[in-house]
Amino acid sequence: MICFETHITDSTLEFFQKNLKTLFDFYQINNLVKKVSGINTFFTSQEEATELLEKLKENNSIVSEPNRREYGDFQTNENLSEQVAKYVFLKQNGFEFILEPTCGKGNFILASIKQSNSLKKIVGVEIYQPYVWATKFKILDYYLTNKEINKPEIDIIHGNAFEFDYNQLAKSTSDLKTLVIGNPPWVTNSELGSIDSKNLPQKSNFKKHSGFEAITGKGNFDIGEYISLIMLKCFENHNGAFAFLIKNSVVKNLIQDQKRNCFKISQSEKLNIDSKKEFNVSVNACLFLTQLNTEPDFTCKEFDFYNKEYLTTFGWYKDKFVYSVEDYDKSSIVDGKSIFTWRSGVKHDCSKIMEFERENGHYINGLGKEINLEDKLVYGLLKSSDLKYDKTNTFRKLTIITQKKIGQPTKYIKEDLPLTYEYLSSHKEFFDKRKSSIYKDKPDFSIFGIGNYSFAKYKVAISGLYKSTHFTLVSPKDSKTIMLDDTCYFIGFDDLKMAQIAHLLVNSDLVQKFLKSIIFSDSKRSINKDTLMRIDFEKAFQSNDFEKAKDKISDLEIEHWEEFGEMIKESISEQMTLF
Repeated sequence: MICFETHITDSTLEFFQKNLKTLFDFYQINNLVKKVSGINTFFTSQEEATELLEKLKENNSIVSEPNRREYGDFQTNENLSEQVAKYVFLKQNGFEFILEPTCGKGNFILASIKQSNSLKKIVGVEIYQPYVWATKFKILDYYLTNKEINKPEIDIIHGNAFEFDYNQLAKSTSDLKTLVIGNPPWVTNSELGSIDSKNLPQKSNFKKHSGFEAITGKGNFDIGEYISLIMLKCFENHNGAFAFLIKNSVVKNLIQDQKRNCFKISQSEKLNIDSKKEFNVSVNACLFLTQLNTEPDFTCKEFDFYNKEYLTTFGWYKDKFVYSVEDYDKSSIVDGKSIFTWRSGVKHDCSKIMEFERENGHYINGLGKEINLEDKLVYGLLKSSDLKYDKTNTFRKLTIITQKKIGQPTKYIKEDLPLTYEYLSSHKEFFDKRKSSIYKDKPDFSIFGIGNYSFAKYKVAISGLYKSTHFTLVSPKDSKTIMLDDTCYFIGFDDLKMAQIAHLLVNSDLVQKFLKSIIFSDSKRSINKDTLMRIDFEKAFQSNDFEKAKDKISDLEIEHWEEFGEMIKESISEQMTLF
């Protein structure tokens, strides 16, 4: 039978049918339910008890699913809930108090009840009323069929996790061994705001970002992270554990911010789950388990949830936040500051007009139209997907480079290159539609990510979109340099041997181990300028020798090797002017 938009099992239905008369007095039925299951205030009003009475008479109704996105709602299935609870109780037992701040349909609460007979108190908070009922009925059903099992005091509260007084709850349960468990929403505040959800915390700069960060991307926080921080702040002094199913990015943030927060947590574990299998969503998520009321620790061990295979230990080590403590320990010698300035490629935000291919001697733009251009401003273009090989001087795409530096006037195109000017001006509406403020008040057909460095003959380049830390040596085609788009990063050289040596160093085992030790592969842009600028070329050079390099670079002479060594000793400010 369905009541309060939730299913009532046969055993629970039979219980209420046997005690039909008590439903006329919700105080009486509440006392009876408490005696049977430990649940306080099963019905909050006589109206609720009467509604169930009427449903029992009708014995039919229809239930509809809620808007899952409204609540960031990915209910944990019973099997996963039981696997999580079993693992948590295996790691630590004797819990007396369990809190689930977003309890949903109660699967975690019930799974925890099944694991222990020492529980004294359980509190679940849930904003969606039908789930509150689902949890209550589920717990009642369990105790009706397991009458001899210990019954803790249970409160399933209809309320907003962002408004509940957890501080008061923490004070009243401070002497109980505590397990905070659950699966908070896997959405951000901006995602909920976009659908006008009321399930939002009050606006606050809870991570203490600076003014600019608070109003830009870093002000967009994950709801699961927000709830996790509340739980850790309120319950860090309780003996016990914290176990949440949350996104990988949230765990990374929690451990990274631990240096500032210094929560009393340690023995942290991140156990990766298959979110597609468990929730049918494409999100990298895990079980995050940590012990409360301990000396603060700043690292976390990562495992596979299903086979418990150890993967890595990440966190703070040698005053750096790293993905692999083991690999960083072996490669930290090259963690410094790059003498070469890593640049991103050309940005134009007008690919249909600015990018094209050559077919049968003709240029074909992104609109599928044949175009006529002078060759002077046409350059080969590589994207992240083109940087697959060790070396390349070929390209699929071409682009127009209208400027040699940002803000350069473009009037010269009309005077010197009439075909190019006619083509660009005839599609000016595409340029005018570019939304980025960087183009505001700039010359017509402006581009960004351009400078003297863009025209270096040889480039050592890497994709900023993919997880690979492999670098490609890009050489000119027919003596004309090849450009990279803004998804790529590179350093440039006008001397082939200098480029080859740099390419050798960044692909060396030591530098590769270093990069893999600091890059979190499930980040959206795991490879970025900040990461690449940490490569200390002088230390990498000192860790290699000429004889080994000679085996990999043809025609390499000792003079080339020594020249590179002298070059990287120059001051960073001087080096920046070279390219």
